[in-house]
Amino acid sequence: MGDEGEGGKETEKKILHVYPLVKYSDMNEEMRTEAIELSITACEKYSSNYEQAAKIIKETMDKKFGIYWHVVVGEGFGFEISYETQNLLYLFFAGNLAIVLWKCS
Repeated sequence: MGDEGEGGKETEKKILHVYPLVKYSDMNEEMRTEAIELSITACEKYSSNYEQAAKIIKETMDKKFGIYWHVVVGEGFGFEISYETQNLLYLFFAGNLAIVLWKCS
């Protein structure tokens, strides 16, 4: 019986979040919604190529909200950045995949 309980705990740990989990954002609601949708679409389309996903996100944000956007997509990284206020989004998607999106001119 004790083994069954432990197996249940392991199953709980393996749950992946497929919805975006926003850790921090100071963007306005409209920009945040668009950036989240764009990030999810790019990461789903290029799930095996984070560099391409980041490139698509950056190019699209540059066109829609002006130039100087920067994007990091990946797993297991730390960061320290300078950014323009109201232009930062930090979110997780599909478990461990992190996306950091900021503007700095």
